Amino acid sequence: MPTFTTAQIAEKLGAQVVGDAALALHGFAPADSAKPGELTFAENETYFARADQSAASAVLVAGDFKSASGKTLLRVANARIGFAQVLPLFFPEPAFAPGIHPTAVVAASAHIDPTAHIGPHCVVGERVRIGADCVLQARDFVGDDCVLGEGCRLFPSVTLYTRSTLGKRVRIHAGTVVGADGFGYVFDAGAHRKVPQVGQVVLHDDVELGANVTIDRAALGATVIGKGTKIDNLVQIAHNVSIGEHCIVVAQVGIAGSTKIGNYVTIAGQVGIAGHLRIGDKVTIAAQSGVMNHVPEGQKWLGSPAQPDRVMKRQFIAVERLPDLFRRVQDLERLSRAATGDR
Repeated sequence: MPTFTTAQIAEKLGAQVVGDAALALHGFAPADSAKPGELTFAENETYFARADQSAASAVLVAGDFKSASGKTLLRVANARIGFAQVLPLFFPEPAFAPGIHPTAVVAASAHIDPTAHIGPHCVVGERVRIGADCVLQARDFVGDDCVLGEGCRLFPSVTLYTRSTLGKRVRIHAGTVVGADGFGYVFDAGAHRKVPQVGQVVLHDDVELGANVTIDRAALGATVIGKGTKIDNLVQIAHNVSIGEHCIVVAQVGIAGSTKIGNYVTIAGQVGIAGHLRIGDKVTIAAQSGVMNHVPEGQKWLGSPAQPDRVMKRQFIAVERLPDLFRRVQDLERLSRAATGDR
């Protein structure tokens, strides 16, 4: 693991050193397991108290904390952002040597940048273009006419169907399938006739897809994922869906066909979104919601069927009161029967 002085780390993070600027650090760990010579971090008073009592030699902090134990502090504007920036220093991604593994099958018409890495048992189809510094780790399938921009990374067993297009620095984790047929059928003469899905999938710059994500290609045109959007594991995105820029889509979400989602949208775990809807910019949809209507910009929706959060919270409160209301109704019925002599 590489070693850095606190001054070197501070320069990379734009941090202020409080204490020993020449202190050598060779690792990063949470406070409860940190050892001497390691850096830890704290984003609030509770975490800082633990960090200051830990064996760590230095603490990454935000705010005007002071160490009672004499630890060196690296002060940043935001500890969580600093945490994300410092981890790659101590845990750099593995390097992959340029070249094509002997077991890979690469079409003669494919164009692969000399700096790219094509790992064992990968298959690269006709007329594929793979940009500089791309990495295909192992057993990846890249169909005919796919395009991968520079710096893309495909983890093992990723499948890109024909004509899928990736921008720069796209990351796709193991088992994900991009560009399978959209789920399109029409009922004809007592059977489901398949509607050919002849479109494609386009992933813009800095998109990241988790493990076992499935994104279907469009019937016509493109299924599109916007720049900087991050999609968690086990998400299903149907044909002709469009997701905007810098969205977060959490695990086990399902989005039906032709739905359009704006920019900076957060969709929490296990949300289901019906087809042909419009979800505005900066919308948040709470976990396990079922969205069946258009959602205006900037709103937070929850529940199933989902509604604006204030509406649903009133309904939740009302449901909680139902047992008490039921008992009161029973008491009134007994009083009424007693008053009238009914049994």
